Amino acid sequence: MAQAELTISSKTYSAWSLRGWLLCRLAGLDVTERPVDNDAGNRAELLLLSPSVLVPRLTHDGVSVWDTLAIAEYLNETFPEAQMLPADRVARAHCRSVSGEIHSGFTNLRSALPMNLKVTHKSFPVFSGARPDIERIETIWQECHSRYGGPFLFGPAPTIADAMYAPVTRRFLTYALALSPASTAYCQTIDQWPPMQDWLAAALAEPEEIEELEVEF
Repeated sequence: MAQAELTISSKTYSAWSLRGWLLCRLAGLDVTERPVDNDAGNRAELLLLSPSVLVPRLTHDGVSVWDTLAIAEYLNETFPEAQMLPADRVARAHCRSVSGEIHSGFTNLRSALPMNLKVTHKSFPVFSGARPDIERIETIWQECHSRYGGPFLFGPAPTIADAMYAPVTRRFLTYALALSPASTAYCQTIDQWPPMQDWLAAALAEPEEIEELEVEF
């Protein structure tokens, strides 16, 4: 199998890196991680990064692909046996739609609840502008679980959508949001997902090299 490399940033703070890494695990692709240096000289650059720049970036079999949805589609095409999307055509379209929604939206949520895997708040004030984002995400999860039965969004096995929403579940747990029982159960399902456990352990072991960033990268 061709050598694969995944460029990522901080495991503690980088939601986009987490998504890219989970997608590789979903595909069954072993990758060599290439961390971006988090020193002061690069901090300004990190603050400017968006999901459409170069972190995460997958290099595999002569191909370089960035942006999490592009990585997802590349992996799905390259490793169809991994079944990263639902087999049913309608469910597949639904999966792509909700994945695209989290990829391009929910900016108030990102600002209000930045990802930080090393802290847990017992309570946290959430400004009113983020409430519609939270409500919309809970609606997405409820619709998926009602249609496909859970415990993941599209049934008994994780898909691209679960990788895309995984950082959101951590935000909800980190900031102790009051959620519906079904949403809380889904957050716990993702938290106990073995690839997520591996990432969390690595984040906790990560050196404290950068200040907490107030934007997502």
